[in-house]
Amino acid sequence: MPQKTYRVIQWMTGDVGQVGVRHFADNPVYDLVGVLVHSKEKVGKDAGDIVGIPPTGVITTDDVESIIALDADCVFYTPIIMDVDTVCRLLRSGKNVVTTSGFFHPSPDFQEPGEAIRAACEGGGTSFHGGGIHPGYAGDILPLTLARVMSRIDTIQVYEVVDVLKDAPLDHIEWMGFGKAKDKFLTEPTILGLGTPFFAQSMYMIADGLGVTIDKVTSEVEAAIATRDIPHDEGVIAAGTVAAQRHEWTAWVNGEPLIVFHAIYVTAGPDALDPAWDWGETRYEIVIDGDPPTELTLKGVTQPDGTMTHPGYDWTAMGVINAIPDVCDGPPGWLTHLDLGLVRPRGLVRK
Repeated sequence: MPQKTYRVIQWMTGDVGQVGVRHFADNPVYDLVGVLVHSKEKVGKDAGDIVGIPPTGVITTDDVESIIALDADCVFYTPIIMDVDTVCRLLRSGKNVVTTSGFFHPSPDFQEPGEAIRAACEGGGTSFHGGGIHPGYAGDILPLTLARVMSRIDTIQVYEVVDVLKDAPLDHIEWMGFGKAKDKFLTEPTILGLGTPFFAQSMYMIADGLGVTIDKVTSEVEAAIATRDIPHDEGVIAAGTVAAQRHEWTAWVNGEPLIVFHAIYVTAGPDALDPAWDWGETRYEIVIDGDPPTELTLKGVTQPDGTMTHPGYDWTAMGVINAIPDVCDGPPGWLTHLDLGLVRPRGLVRK
């Protein structure tokens, strides 16, 4: 039987979108037919030139109308923030949409835009799916996968630990509030501090998968300050300012904490922090307290020289890209992880 191919559009070429372009160009299951860019300096270039691969024959554009008019099976939509109206236009135009921009699982926070997306799917006969690494994989698919081997669950703890200066782009320093005075940081939430509705989606997915109902989701944040200047390639995090942060979100069920997410971002080791936090290397870790107590860790591979590259953007992109065939071949509507079940990736074995 000949292998089915899917015509895809890459919508934006930031860190996640570039992973998409490279994969679509290399995987014979996909035919890259269009690439939308935002920056003027990227317009009119071969998509391969933007991502550092041989020419693809696809010339980038910032013309939204021309992209929407293309004949394609699916759009990989990767802006940081979703424009719901644009996504609905794409769905009504007959294109399925997979995205890393949000809307991973129905929750009360996204009722109105969720209804708009469902209506657009119905109008276009198309499907929509959101995912990523966290939220969208590490904090929902992995805990439910681990639950498969449990006899009883008391609590589920999900840890995201990131060594920012080692394993994240330097723009995280500014938009996550590193270098701020501690009082200002704790009273002026940064982008991660505003993330409760997005992380709560994963909690609702776990709860739905376990057949329980969430009463409420609460949040807390703590910060550690630098005890000395912490230099980096674009400047310095000054002594006395925020150099590490820990966000905690808790889903309560029957009056008790059931699911707790911890997002821990640091810029230095314990010798340069007050309090002297030592959270270890960049990783995702799922710890289930119950019968039997069980733990699962997801991290990059440590090389013989002791270094470890964190593949965060690759994981974010591929968790969604690998669902494209099942989304395109599935029924119209908003397809969550629970709807898709076990995703069957295509074209990954290319030897």
